[in-house]
Amino acid sequence: MNTTILINILAGSVVAATPLLIAALGELVVERSGVLNLGIEGIMLIGALTAVAATLATGTVIVGVFSAIAAGALLGLLFSLLTVTIRADHVVAGLTLVLLGDGISSFSGHGLVAKEVPQSLHAVPIPVLSDVPFLGPIFFDQNLLVYFSYIMVAAIWYFLYRTRPGLALRAAGENPSAVDVAGWNVFRIRHLAVIFGASMAGLAGAFLSIAYLNSWAEGMTAGRGWVALALVIFAGWHPVKLLGGAFLFGFAYILIAESQVLGGIFYYVSTYIMQMFPYLMAIAMLAAIGRRAMRRRIGAPAALALPYAREER
Repeated sequence: MNTTILINILAGSVVAATPLLIAALGELVVERSGVLNLGIEGIMLIGALTAVAATLATGTVIVGVFSAIAAGALLGLLFSLLTVTIRADHVVAGLTLVLLGDGISSFSGHGLVAKEVPQSLHAVPIPVLSDVPFLGPIFFDQNLLVYFSYIMVAAIWYFLYRTRPGLALRAAGENPSAVDVAGWNVFRIRHLAVIFGASMAGLAGAFLSIAYLNSWAEGMTAGRGWVALALVIFAGWHPVKLLGGAFLFGFAYILIAESQVLGGIFYYVSTYIMQMFPYLMAIAMLAAIGRRAMRRRIGAPAALALPYAREER
């Protein structure tokens, strides 16, 4: 494998990792607040469809991106009303959101299948940085949403670990009663966290449809929402570690796509086996969180998926 091929594969891995990273960053904030949203897959589908529909209707990709974010926020508001206000079971509500997103997107997107988005997000090289040997073409010759994902890693880290609202959000996921006594509104914190996380999932869906595949296809997320959930666990609920985990999964996706081209040992491995790999990793990580002892060992918030009632504190 020559250097050019390696750079192309790694640059493709960064692109493939971006929707996972964006969705997982949003979910990390949600789970840090004590809410578990399993509905990312459904929100991403709605975001992807909304982005394509809005872009085709207006001819402007920016409108598509913000429409997807708004669609995600609305679904997040619905989910937060169910889980934070009504105190419905987080797992049941999340799975319902997946089914809702899958059904709505399949029905509403039938007429948009295979229609190419007229304006897609193109690579915008960053001056000087893009000229750095090897690393420049991989990380700094990408589209704007890839750069946005880098910025959000730093911004979320700073918010969670260097600001008082971030401390309150983390505390809401560990000991909501203490947060309430300290004068912070646990319900408001969780509502805002869920809406933010769903907005990020909607943006991740938009990235898939208008920056990665440039079209809409039924079920195009192909389980990436579940992989994003696993990534949060893989990273130990830490945004910086999440960056490395996303690139690892992105690399796995690119290996699947390029395995037959690369040849060598990949020639003897069935593409069906290769396609299973990211999802087997995701299943293992999601299974791990089911055991409370394991959750504490890997750093899960203590009050994750536990509804909070002020009168029971």
